[in-house]
Amino acid sequence: MNQEVIILIAEDDEGHALLIRKNLTRAGITNRIIHFKDGQEVLDFLFCRGDGPQRKPGEAYVLLLDIRMPKLDGTEVLEQVKADPELRKIPVVMITTTDDPREIDRCHQLGCSNYITKPVEYEGFVNAIRQLGLFLAVVQVPSINGKH
Repeated sequence: MNQEVIILIAEDDEGHALLIRKNLTRAGITNRIIHFKDGQEVLDFLFCRGDGPQRKPGEAYVLLLDIRMPKLDGTEVLEQVKADPELRKIPVVMITTTDDPREIDRCHQLGCSNYITKPVEYEGFVNAIRQLGLFLAVVQVPSINGKH
């Protein structure tokens, strides 16, 4: 049985988040999307903390993670997710405006699955998200078990 994967988007820029949603839809991705405005929100969701929405056991997630965010940046979030024995199974796709090889390298060392540079021009961004759509269509996402 192919389980529906829930797409988590951690992106503080509303415009970019909207663009990502639109282009995923255009690429034929109809999965449920949950949007977080900063790194802390997405960690609270994943680690089942606070009184906001929380992940449910047995669901499969893919995390689209902006690197530059308030409160906690994307690399800190990636580090915490990949350090957790359960959460480390979640594929994480980094989204950033920089193509600094050191930063890309660091994200790969921390365990990200994929890396998308947000091009300044719309077309490039659309293509990047389209590729992401293809990536999401073929990747096998493991579901995550119970709480800590």
